Amino acid sequence: MNFLLIPPVAFVLYILLVGVLSGLGRMLAGPENRNSAKATIYAGGEEAPQQMAAPGYRPFFVIALFFAILHLGVLMLGSSHPSWPVVLYLGGLILALLALILG
Repeated sequence: MNFLLIPPVAFVLYILLVGVLSGLGRMLAGPENRNSAKATIYAGGEEAPQQMAAPGYRPFFVIALFFAILHLGVLMLGSSHPSWPVVLYLGGLILALLALILG
């Protein structure tokens, strides 16, 4: 029974299982009926927006940098002892986060 727990063997068995279940699902699904309503975006009856919501990656990078500074700062503070350099580090961390939030 331990043979089934070897990762390559388990992977092949899972692939076979997914293939069988996928084939069974296709047989049960019935014939495909294509129409234009199935190809459009569903938004609860509203029209889809015509412009991009957030062009580019800049908003993502600002949020990612915010969380990176926050998490690494907490890790540094959690692994240190209370002292004046830690208080200065905490002040710098707060200023960096404020600069990111305010833009």
